Formats: sequence, C-alpha cells, structure tokens
Amino acid sequence: MRSFQFYNPTRLIFGKGQLQALQTEVPKYGKRILLVYGGGSIKRSGLYDQVISQLNEIGAEVTELAGVEPNPRLSTVHKGVELCRTHDIDLVLAVGGGSVLDCGKAIAVGAKYEGDMWDVVVREATPEGGLPLGTILTMAATGSEMNNGSVITNQDTQEKWAWFSEYSFPAFSILDPEYTYTVPLDQTVYGMVDMMSHVFEHYFHLDTNTPVQLGFCETILRTVIDTAPRLIKDPENYELRETILYCGTMALNDVLNMGLAGDWASHNIEHAVSAVYDIPHGEALRSFSHTG
Repeated sequence: MRSFQFYNPTRLIFGKGQLQALQTEVPKYGKRILLVYGGGSIKRSGLYDQVISQLNEIGAEVTELAGVEPNPRLSTVHKGVELCRTHDIDLVLAVGGGSVLDCGKAIAVGAKYEGDMWDVVVREATPEGGLPLGTILTMAATGSEMNNGSVITNQDTQEKWAWFSEYSFPAFSILDPEYTYTVPLDQTVYGMVDMMSHVFEHYFHLDTNTPVQLGFCETILRTVIDTAPRLIKDPENYELRETILYCGTMALNDVLNMGLAGDWASHNIEHAVSAVYDIPHGEALRSFSHTG
C-alpha cells in the first residue's frame, strides 16, 4: 500500500426530505446565490420550485444560469464566472446531475481566478481559491457530489479534460433519492455503468496489500449488480434508488483509492471520444464494455 493523505470536507446530507437543509446551509456563506442547472428537467419535476421556495424563505438573492450541457462546455463556465463577478455571488448552487455539478465546480473556482479557467483545467495554472459550492444531486452516477473532480469540454479545441483542486470540493451536497425517480431509463443505466466503471478503475491496480480497498470495491460492485435489474423494472422504488445513489457516491469519493493508484485508461479514452462526438459519458463507457 502507498503512503497517502485523505481529505474530504464535503458535508453529505442524504435521505428523504433533506432539501430543507438549504435553510441552514446556505446562510453560512451569504445571500447572493448563483443557481446553476441544466436543460429544464428540474422545472418539469417540480424541484426547481421547491429550491426557489427554500431560498425565498431565507431571503436569498438568486441569479440563474440555465442550460448546462450533458458534457459541460467551457463557454458555459465562462458565462457563470462572469455572472459571479457581476453579481458578487457568495455561493454557487448546482442542481442536477454530474455535468451540472462539474460545471458548478469550474464556475466556483474560475470566479476566483484572474485568468481563463481553461488554464486550470489543463494544469497550466493552479487556483488559489474558489467560491463555496452547494449541490443538489438528481442522478446517481459520477460521484461529483463528494469529490473535487470535474470534467470540462472545450469545443473550440475538441478537448475534454478532468481537473482537480482542493477548492472544488462541494461545501455541502443534498441527496434525496426521490429526486432521481424521473431520470429516464437510459440515463439511469448509464449512471450505473459509470459508477461501476469508477470502481473497476480503482480495482485494477498494481499496488500491494490492499485487501480492505478491494473488499470495498467488491461490495459496491455486488450491490450494483444485484440492484440494477430490479431498479430498471421498478424505477420508483425508494429503497432501490437509495441504494444506487449511495453506491454512486461511495464509488468516487476517494475512499476506494486510499493507498493505491488506479488505472483510468477507460475514462481517458472516453473523454477523448466524447470531446469530439458529444455523447453521454456513461453511454460511451457502456459501448467500451460491449466491444472490449
């Protein structure tokens, strides 16, 4: 096993009815909120109205950035950074799936960086701060709710890069399994493929004396394999959604990779492919498993 340090400052707020935690968490950081979300699914599900109601209760001043793409684009990050600076934002609140959360992380860090955020993504610059970030997760997949990773696509250069910073951990993340009920079947499947891929990338490594880590990996994999076919048949089963949501978080919150270095070749290949073809991350990983 390698020597390691573990650090994860995210407050995970998990379970039914936890949205009300916004009223205690948001005021810790201020009242000027940038609300970041995707193509409108949170409005169709009613979650948007619930979030706005909670924020109104505490007198928050809300600026919105809608339309985050499934593979979040640098141009959208730039828009968010500009909004943060124009409105003197105190907290970025990302509501959606992993792509929205990844975009929120880049906006939060970019708002405190004087140059182009792409410099940070491609490791040509090191950030020295970031705005606080809160997240409300609506899809079980990436684990972005409890890690410091983010993946951003530069359409101009057709590059998609993962980047990491101590300033990109969410300050808090709210996970209510009921908010994942409306995820379409194909996206539910892609999410479970993604979390299993995260575990496999940890599992296949060259380090020695890692029986605990391997045991953690095997438990998550067995749980997803057991739960996935039942969830596909019963998508509004709370316990099944709860189990899968928790698996997604644990698969990539850095617990599994303490003392080891995983492979990550599949993810690196996928990033290159989806940077050009703009396909869903989990779908590409599923395709690799079919052709590998």
